[in-house]
Amino acid sequence: MGLVFTYVLLGLSIALPVGTVTIEMTKQGLKNGFMYGWAVGLGGMTIDFLLIISLYLGLASVLSMPVVQVFMWLFGALFLFYVGYDSIKNADHDIALAGEKKKKSLVSSYKNGLLVAVSPGNLVFWVSVFGTVLSSSFDKSNPSAFLIVGLGIICGILIHDLGLMSIVATTRKVMNRTAIKWVSVGAGVTLIGFAVYFLFKFILDIQVLFL
Repeated sequence: MGLVFTYVLLGLSIALPVGTVTIEMTKQGLKNGFMYGWAVGLGGMTIDFLLIISLYLGLASVLSMPVVQVFMWLFGALFLFYVGYDSIKNADHDIALAGEKKKKSLVSSYKNGLLVAVSPGNLVFWVSVFGTVLSSSFDKSNPSAFLIVGLGIICGILIHDLGLMSIVATTRKVMNRTAIKWVSVGAGVTLIGFAVYFLFKFILDIQVLFL
């Protein structure tokens, strides 16, 4: 039981720093409410779960190759530039205040979570953070240990998502349409900031690899 709790804390600590999925959750939660933001989080958790299984099956060894990581940084930068630009461009779209009819579907929010979480930059993050953890927890004679690690991490992320959406849902009640619009613009700018960082990492890594 103590082992599960340890990895729940690990999952929670990993989810706490502001990342691309957190930004998208906050934006959708403010625009449309708790369930829409959480749907984004569920999309992100779906990718997290699939990545844990994939890393377990050996994907970590492929994604950890320097030449693969270099181009994943580039693809991640391009993807986040697009998502950030779209967030700014459509900042005043699909906003439904309390009591108003929602224009966006939960399925659409879930898909947004999938798309943001499958960003190459997110894949690199998972490999770098969990490669060692999953490798150390994998024991052919005791495969259940790996399942405990994965379950604990997913539970930690779930706790983070529910807590975040509760805060966002409460904050949303005192915000008007203009304030929500500018939060969406801020989210887009932040995503573009991540894209710039990914591009910087790409340039640094490509210099090391090819120069």
